Amino acid sequence: MKLLSAVFYTGLLFLLFACTQEQEGSSQDSNTILVSKRVPDIQPNRYNVAFLIMDGTYNTELTAPYDIFQHTIFRDSIKPMNVFLVANTHESITTFEGIRLLPDFNYLTDSLPKIDILVVPSAEHHLDSDLKDTAMINFVKRIDQEALYMTSHCDGAFVLAKAGVLDGIECTTFPSDITKMQNMFPHLSIHENVLFVHDGKYITSAGGAKSFEAALYLCEILYGKEVAKRLAQGLVIDWDVEKVPRLVVE
Repeated sequence: MKLLSAVFYTGLLFLLFACTQEQEGSSQDSNTILVSKRVPDIQPNRYNVAFLIMDGTYNTELTAPYDIFQHTIFRDSIKPMNVFLVANTHESITTFEGIRLLPDFNYLTDSLPKIDILVVPSAEHHLDSDLKDTAMINFVKRIDQEALYMTSHCDGAFVLAKAGVLDGIECTTFPSDITKMQNMFPHLSIHENVLFVHDGKYITSAGGAKSFEAALYLCEILYGKEVAKRLAQGLVIDWDVEKVPRLVVE
C-alpha cells in the first residue's frame, strides 16, 4: 500500500511539473509572438515620417514633432502621416530623461518603407561620439536622396551637418551650441536669433519646446494655415507663424 501511494504521489508531482513547464513554455511562445508582431501600422496614401532615435535622445525634441505629426490622422481631407521610430537596434532605447522606447525599425537590418520626412531629434552625444557612427551617418545620407523633407531639432543639426546634407544650406541649432557648430563646420551658414530655418527641403530648429513651432510650420507648408492652426489648437498651442522668429530662404 505504501509503495502504491509513493508511486501515485510521484506520478502526481511529475504531472504538475510537466503542466508548469508547458505553461511557462506557452508564456514564452506568447511573448515571442508579441515581439514578432511589433510592426507599425503603415497605412497607404500617407506621408511616412521616420524619427531617428538612439540612447540619450532628448524627450522634447522627439515628442514635440511626434505629437504634431501623429495628430494629422485626426484631420479630415488631408494626406496624414505615418509616424515611426528607427534606430540601429530592436532593443529598447533609453532617452536622456530615462524613458524607454522600442524602435519600430532597425535601419541596419530591416526593409524600411520609403521615408518622406526624416526627423532627427537631439541626443546627448550628437556633438561627439554619435558623429563617429558611420552607419548612422550613412543612413542619413541615404534617406536624404529620397526624402521630401529633412528636419532636425536642437543638436540634431550636427548629424545633418556631419552627413554633408547641409552643405550650401542656411541652418540653425540649439542657441548655446551655435558657436560649437560654427567651429566644427566652419563652411556652413548657421544663424542666431531664429527658432527655425527653412532652406529648400531642410528645416533646422533651435529645439526644446520650440520644436513644436518647426513641426507646425512644416504642417502649414503641407496642409495650409487652417489645418496647422487646428493641429495647434488640439495641443493647446497658440499658433501664428508670423510671430515666430525664423528664416525662410526663398
